[in-house]
Amino acid sequence: MQKKTWIAVLATLFGMNFLNAGETGRWTIVSPDSICWKVNGAHHDHIEMSGLKVSTVLRYGVNETGEWVIDRNIVLPTFRTIPNDTHASLQHRFNGDWAYLCLVNGQPLLGEKVETVSLSGVMTVKSIYSDKGIALTRTLFPSTSYPVFCEKYELENVTDRSLTVEFPSNSLSYRTDEARGVEGSYTLTATLSSPAKEGVCQLKAGERACFQVLYAGYKKNDWELALDVEKELMARREFLRQVQSNLVLETPSDVINTMFSFAKIRGSESIFDTKGGYMQSPGGEAYYAGIWANDQAEYINPFFPYLGYPAGNRSAMNSFSLFMRYMNDEYKPLPSSIIAEGIDCFGVAGDRGDVAMVGYGAARYALASGNRHEAEKLWPLIEWCLEYCNRKLNAEGVVESDSDELENRFPSGKANLCTSSLYYDALISATYLGKALKKDREQIKSYRDKATELYKNMDAYFAWNVEGYETYRYYDGNDVLRSWICIPLTMGIYDRAEGTVSALFSDKLWMENGLLTQSGTSTYWDRSTLYAFRGAYACGAREIATEYLEKYSATRLLGDHVPYAVEAWPEGNQRHLSTESALYCRIMTEGLFGIRPIALNAFKLTPQLPEGWNTMSLKRICAFGATFDIEVKRNKGNALQVLIKKDNNIIEKYKVENGKSIEVRIK
Repeated sequence: MQKKTWIAVLATLFGMNFLNAGETGRWTIVSPDSICWKVNGAHHDHIEMSGLKVSTVLRYGVNETGEWVIDRNIVLPTFRTIPNDTHASLQHRFNGDWAYLCLVNGQPLLGEKVETVSLSGVMTVKSIYSDKGIALTRTLFPSTSYPVFCEKYELENVTDRSLTVEFPSNSLSYRTDEARGVEGSYTLTATLSSPAKEGVCQLKAGERACFQVLYAGYKKNDWELALDVEKELMARREFLRQVQSNLVLETPSDVINTMFSFAKIRGSESIFDTKGGYMQSPGGEAYYAGIWANDQAEYINPFFPYLGYPAGNRSAMNSFSLFMRYMNDEYKPLPSSIIAEGIDCFGVAGDRGDVAMVGYGAARYALASGNRHEAEKLWPLIEWCLEYCNRKLNAEGVVESDSDELENRFPSGKANLCTSSLYYDALISATYLGKALKKDREQIKSYRDKATELYKNMDAYFAWNVEGYETYRYYDGNDVLRSWICIPLTMGIYDRAEGTVSALFSDKLWMENGLLTQSGTSTYWDRSTLYAFRGAYACGAREIATEYLEKYSATRLLGDHVPYAVEAWPEGNQRHLSTESALYCRIMTEGLFGIRPIALNAFKLTPQLPEGWNTMSLKRICAFGATFDIEVKRNKGNALQVLIKKDNNIIEKYKVENGKSIEVRIK
């Protein structure tokens, strides 16, 4: 069956199974970077928000009487506890709201009705106290630089008369057990303060007054912080401006555009300033001040160059440098994670294919960054990883590993599809990078030859009919469908694309929340779903990918648990781990637009413009040593016009068939 035909058939078969993305949703999009819940009943959710020194999980909602309820779990990644292991970040929960402590005309501020809750990288809650004539706006966000979470409470007189408002001064303080802290006892405080003289102010009609609450952590001999919530809010908004002004996605789908915008926030905010350098970490009340071969090296580091966020690139290079410390002449495996601000390492499931993950990520990052100095620094790591993987080839010529990134939650045999796919792509990238760095020709040729041989071996070993689909078995002996059959599609291996796409979006794997990890189970991990979308676009199944992506995005962005991609369920209760958001972004850069780095200043571009769209663009891409735009427009038939722009000036213009590749060199 021809490629166009099977894609059309799949679109017809699967399209009927989906609700329109906009039919259901608790939240609505109010701007390209903001969503809003207009409260019409009780509901509760949780979200994580992070800064360089703090992360906070807010468990929030509105109860049956319309009142705001909140529980804050403050996580301080650099406040290490004993034992100083993966999970040794100090945490403390502050429950409850502060508004009820205010008095209006001598009476407690009671009778709240929450009207709206908005998210934009900052949480904004608007309420009304009709009996008191007060409107209240809460603004909640993490400090960008300090171990502090901030809340601003602004009261407005919505009557036509003057009101007397009294703000209390209040402070809570907790000291931790000295024996349980790496640096002894830590102090956590919650401090309410107001600029109002003696805490009392007269509010005329329409006037406003505010107070702030700061949740802070202190080590021994730390000076007490005197922070202004307004200045902290300005710093948070500046961070958001930096992230949102680069790599701007514009498509006809507001849902996809907006979730992409939010994904940039979550991936970028979860970077922590530790004594081991900047570390991008997953979060989720479990994983801080550490790096992982999958989350950082494989998932998010190859994305950061496109975003052009300096802290992101800094954290990526730091993570690779940390892994380089563990290279060895005996070719023992790299650790799965480097923890506790870089002073220790950890692995729970042996060699998960971690070396293939690191080699893949380092090569992709080096090419996309366009920075020759960084690429030269990473080259020894890439060489070492490739040699390690070559030494792990079994008799059938595919890479053995003890497990995979799911760490034996599901079986993966002695050699799994993920590890070999990552090694294959790392070889391809190393071929491009070696040429760009003018490395030895024989070495580059050897990588190319190894990739060609591995391609054949993977097909012979993994290609299989599984549950009636001509796709891949995940390991020798695997006889049920697995979600990770999508991974060859993300590495440019399309030989079994038809059967693989059919299997991925069948009722054996697909459910409302995305892909099941294994058919016949109820467990899902967003990371494989996000890889599947990228792979479906890459192989040309753009209609199916777009329809399912819009539904998935509507669920994650506008449903009952918002606004980010999640880790998993039932494990972790759908935590907002940060690197899943990077995988969402890579659906667009590498799938929808098909960007594949081939030099420090060049890439293959394979646009996949869905049939219902006439245009799409990525603006201010900060990769390959430049800042540029890609605009794709539909011409007659299946032809596309592709414009490459710098500073709003067209520097290259192409005509290409939809789904076909062109090479773009940034001058």
